[in-house]
Amino acid sequence: MNHKALTKLTACGLVGVLVVGNLTVVVNAAPTAGITSYTSSVMTTAAAPTAGVSLAMSECAASVEDETVLAGAQPKVQENETPVVKSEYEDLAVATVKDYVNVRKKASKDSKAVGKLYKNNVGTVIGKKGDWYKIKSGSVTGYVKGDYVAVGDEKLAKKAGRRVALVTTETLKVRKKSSTKAKVITLVPEGDDLTVTDESKEGWVKVSVDEGEGYVSTEYVTLSTEYTYAESKAEEEARLKKEEEERKAAEEAARQAESSSSSTSSSSSSSSSSSDSGSSVSDAPSASSNGTAVANYACQFVGNPYVYGGSSLTNGTDCSGFVMSVYAHFGVSLPHSSSALRSVGYGVSTSEMQPGDIVCYSGHVAIYVGNNTIVHASNARDGIKYTSPANYRTILAVRRIF
Repeated sequence: MNHKALTKLTACGLVGVLVVGNLTVVVNAAPTAGITSYTSSVMTTAAAPTAGVSLAMSECAASVEDETVLAGAQPKVQENETPVVKSEYEDLAVATVKDYVNVRKKASKDSKAVGKLYKNNVGTVIGKKGDWYKIKSGSVTGYVKGDYVAVGDEKLAKKAGRRVALVTTETLKVRKKSSTKAKVITLVPEGDDLTVTDESKEGWVKVSVDEGEGYVSTEYVTLSTEYTYAESKAEEEARLKKEEEERKAAEEAARQAESSSSSTSSSSSSSSSSSDSGSSVSDAPSASSNGTAVANYACQFVGNPYVYGGSSLTNGTDCSGFVMSVYAHFGVSLPHSSSALRSVGYGVSTSEMQPGDIVCYSGHVAIYVGNNTIVHASNARDGIKYTSPANYRTILAVRRIF
């Protein structure tokens, strides 16, 4: 009797066909590596098998990969080489230190440090040597002791990252509910980004705004996860140099503003004796040009209206326009964008906040005035107002100009 097996790899799995006389045995295996079980079905063929037998092989038919003559043996099962999809967090290392841990050139504490992995910075594990992980984080590649990172911890990785919705339309409507018929609670300009808090509703994401939380259509945003990465020695040196230059530039701007204010004050004093007319509050000179003066000046406009896209401290402004216009009074040019304001000046921690610092949130920005309080152009309902505590929402960054 002739025994013949046809082994066929299809899109749905491995199909083996054993022809024994007038019986055809079809063997189906699951398409995974390391197959340990299979199912079979037996059917009778009408014609005796020949060397050139031809069979139709299911809906998932593909070209025959192998044809082998067997001597009464079981059909040979061929492994499917399709790789198993890994979790996106499986190889992600998150720094669990209070401040930073050195990333070293070799797996030794005596090896040269090539960079720093700060708290909640992430890196991709590309190797392991003893209790050291070799990681790539930003431009830094090197070893970090396993005691200082958590690897494959999805919960921690999600906490370390920030899910972001980047606005891709000219004016994005944030709605109270996930429907185009729902009330619009605020507007966000193109280029700003918002922190995503929920993605469970198809076609919509819930985001954080000053009014609380609302929904935006995924049609008008680009979603991504924002992580922070290690800093190389060269990057650290460049950052420190840039911050020092910005401090000096801010000090010079402050001196010029103070000089200008002094001149204006003298001019105002001279003219006041011959005129009863006073200047508007937006033209009032500042007593000095430090952070406290910025905060004091900003507080003069509490109660004035909020206007989307505006920058008038008296007739209406939005949050970034408010910060921009306040600092313009001190000779400092800032962008009219809450996202862009996260990169101005230099960064300080929330524990180091001082009056005049710019406090950045998801889609919002404010000026710190001290005593755990901010002043900001909040929304159309409340206008320019005080809010306490300053961390009433998650703070993304604190930037200092003076």
